[in-house]
This record gives sequence, C-alpha cells and structure tokens, in this order.
Amino acid sequence: MNATGLLEVTAVHRPTPRTVRVTFTGEGLGELPAWPDQQLKLLVPPPGRPVRLPAAGGDVLRWYQAYLEIPEAERPVMRSYTVRDRGRDTIDVEFVLHPGAVGPATEWARSAAPGQVLGRYGPDEAYRRPVPTADTVLLAGDETALPAIATLLSEVDNALVFVEVADAAEEQALPNVRWVHRDGAEHGAKLVESVREAVWPQGQVAAWLAGEASTVRALRRHLVGRGIDKSAIEFTGYWRRKLTQDDAPTPDDLADAREKLG
Repeated sequence: MNATGLLEVTAVHRPTPRTVRVTFTGEGLGELPAWPDQQLKLLVPPPGRPVRLPAAGGDVLRWYQAYLEIPEAERPVMRSYTVRDRGRDTIDVEFVLHPGAVGPATEWARSAAPGQVLGRYGPDEAYRRPVPTADTVLLAGDETALPAIATLLSEVDNALVFVEVADAAEEQALPNVRWVHRDGAEHGAKLVESVREAVWPQGQVAAWLAGEASTVRALRRHLVGRGIDKSAIEFTGYWRRKLTQDDAPTPDDLADAREKLG
C-alpha cells in the first residue's frame, strides 16, 4: 500500500460550532487497515497552488527528506491529525477552530468545500500506539483528542473519560464522557483539576493522555504521583501554546521524547 497520496473533499459539516468535520476520499484508502487512534499527516498546499507530493516513497525518513527538498514556495504545510471515522474508501478528519490567529490548516478548514484536494502521508502503522489495558483505563484530553478518544471507546469498555472543551455547545455524542467546560478559564486547568479530584475503582489503572502539551505533562506528573507506573501511561502533546509544529522543540518536548524512547 502506498503511504502517500491525494485526498479529495466529498463533504463538510459542523458537529459543533468550533469543529469542522471533513470527509475525504482518495486512492488507496480502502486498502488501509483500521486501528484506534489512527494518525496521519495532511499536506496543505500554499494558496493558489496544487498539492505537490514528495517524489520518494519508502519509509518515513526518505519520504520526509524528499518533502524537504520541495522548493519552499511550492512545499505544502504538513500537520498531524487523527482519523475520526472510516468508511470503505473514505476517512473523516476533524479540525478544531481555535480562536484568535490561526495556522494554515485551520485557515483551510474554515472554508473547506467538496472538490478541494490535500495530500496525505499515512496512516502508517509505524505510528500505531498500543491500546491501554487495565482494570480501569483513564482517557483524558481536550477537543483535539476527541477523534482519538472516540475510536478508543470502540475498543475499551472500562474507560473513565474526561474531555475539556470550550463550553457545553462543544460536547459531542460520545458515551460515558465526563465533559469539562473551560467557560473562559485557562486552557487545561479545569481538566487537570477534574482528573486530580477523580475517584476510580480499586485495581490496576492505565492511562491515555493527549491534547495541549503542558496540560498532558501536568496530568502525567499527577498520575505518576498517584501511583500509576510510567509504563502504563500513553501520552502525546498534540499542540503547544504559542507554538506550531514548525517551531523547534522546547526542552520539555525533548524530555517527553526521551521518556517515550526510554
């Protein structure tokens, strides 16, 4: 199966005021195996230009080197997303419309329409993460983690779920979620508070955490302090306040990467 290709928009709708769900079709999607928390990279072309895909195939390192060799004026912006839903030859991806200044992917999503074309790399099983297993599985994140949490809930029937969103209008139809509303509070503060106050059943606890990077770190520190083994915590910072995926990693980012590799 070719890990890279083009995606054409077939439908766009708003499940919540700040979320755009885009349905894509494309060659090779029907051959992709399915798994929970399925990651892929979307390639958004510069305004007024078609998508230019890297010439090289093969593993991700060769592909990424070929991507960097595309002239800057023609090089698409690459952003990571999670597949929200799968059809036989379609995928759904959700874009969160953050307030204030936005990046190129969010700007594209604001005006997405059928017929538009993006590029993709993946989903690639090299990025597949294990589904946590324990007597209780804690799933916690913000609205950017909702697509992954939705797919994990199809596999985990003993989950304790906390999701922080802007307000009640951002809730989606998912089972057993404890919704945490920011209502103007600092991003992540109420999510960390809710998890700290949570009481879970006796037995082994594993955790899956995703969302804004500093919030994920705070949650992980709390859970380790509460006695959960580091090896039982899957964690990913999807985005960083005041930084984009193009910005250099911070010392905290590098520490997280070392922790994962260890």
